[in-house]
Amino acid sequence: MTYQLKQTSQFDRWLSGLRDARGKVAILRRLDRIRSGHLGDTRSVGIGVSEIRLDIGPGYRVYFMRRGDMVFLLLCGGDKSSQQRDIKLAQQLAGDIQ
Repeated sequence: MTYQLKQTSQFDRWLSGLRDARGKVAILRRLDRIRSGHLGDTRSVGIGVSEIRLDIGPGYRVYFMRRGDMVFLLLCGGDKSSQQRDIKLAQQLAGDIQ
């Protein structure tokens, strides 16, 4: 099973602005595994949004929503320190998209 990943401009800005090279590589590897159908450590954060948790650096998070059976829309990212703010942003972005 292969999934398609699409990204919002918000997510693109966050990932391209990430200065932690090791963290960035870990995030990109995780996204590759998701494309192959291996979601790993995820949980719902409500309103159709889920969180990908990465146990590296400050505890990176990627927020996404599903579009149909095979598409994941990457909404935004952050880390454990900004988690509540990032969840609210992801839910707002998801609401705007739906």
